[in-house]
Amino acid sequence: EQVYKLFERDPAQGPPTYEENIAYYHPEDSKRLQEQERMAIEGSVTADTDYRLRMPSGKSVWHRDTIRARKDESGRVVKLHGTVQDITERKEAEEVLEGYRSELERSNESLEQFAYVASHDLQEPLRMISSFMELLSNQYGDQLDENAQEYIDFAVDGAQRMQRLVLNLLTYSRVGTRGKPFETTECENVLEISLTNLKVALEESSAIVTHDPLPILMADEDQLAQLFQNLIGNAIKFIEDGPPKLHIGVSQEKGFHRFSIQDNGIGIAPENLERIFGASQRLHSIDEYPGSGLGLAICKKIVERHGGRIWVESELGKGSTFFFTLPADV
Repeated sequence: EQVYKLFERDPAQGPPTYEENIAYYHPEDSKRLQEQERMAIEGSVTADTDYRLRMPSGKSVWHRDTIRARKDESGRVVKLHGTVQDITERKEAEEVLEGYRSELERSNESLEQFAYVASHDLQEPLRMISSFMELLSNQYGDQLDENAQEYIDFAVDGAQRMQRLVLNLLTYSRVGTRGKPFETTECENVLEISLTNLKVALEESSAIVTHDPLPILMADEDQLAQLFQNLIGNAIKFIEDGPPKLHIGVSQEKGFHRFSIQDNGIGIAPENLERIFGASQRLHSIDEYPGSGLGLAICKKIVERHGGRIWVESELGKGSTFFFTLPADV
């Protein structure tokens, strides 16, 4: 009854013949479906074949067929068994979701481009503010009272902090769109680059950094160095008593390398463990701990671009351990 209704056919006419049925196949699917039916007749199994039928009304409906060949004792195909499922609603829902996904991708690309342009265009005026304030201080400093000099210092410091924030915004906006292709990367070398970049901070804090043997993997070397540098730099910064002590560990986890960076810092309250990976989610004032608040957000984008995930386990006053996974595909 459903077949007759679908094909708008009078039951007195009987079900449509194979030739009539083929005529209903959508032109873009017809050749593929007939080829899979031929393979089934020859003894192969055709399963989960999606195709469209064009009804007499002009409407297209989606079907999924599973066809299996039944053979006699000599191995000759004598009959085809099949099931047909109407999947039109599911396909229509998938098309809607695909539209949303495409629109979201376009929106994200626009936002990233806007962030890049806005951040790039802010660089020059900030440099001018900082430069002219310093010139003012150098040339007229002996004519200014203590309050005026303090105001100039505040303005220079603010401009420099804004420059650092803009640079981090640039980095954040370009993680997904301006990264290099993945190449075979030795993590030992990447760590060495990161520690070299942090040399002054490491020496000033007397930090001790140890690590397990690090793997070779497919990655963007520059972004991986940025990831290590941000996480190690945070561990050095958020310390109260004694020199920072960090250990970088590596273990295997179902096709992934699981990295851990353990520190002896101030720790993080449980309610903030997820929040810290958001953009500009500061837990402390700039006076307490300097920074733009984008470091961990950048780490999250880098790890996700590489197909991994990042999280933290911590307890206030007892340090933190940052974990992230990277595919072990080398």
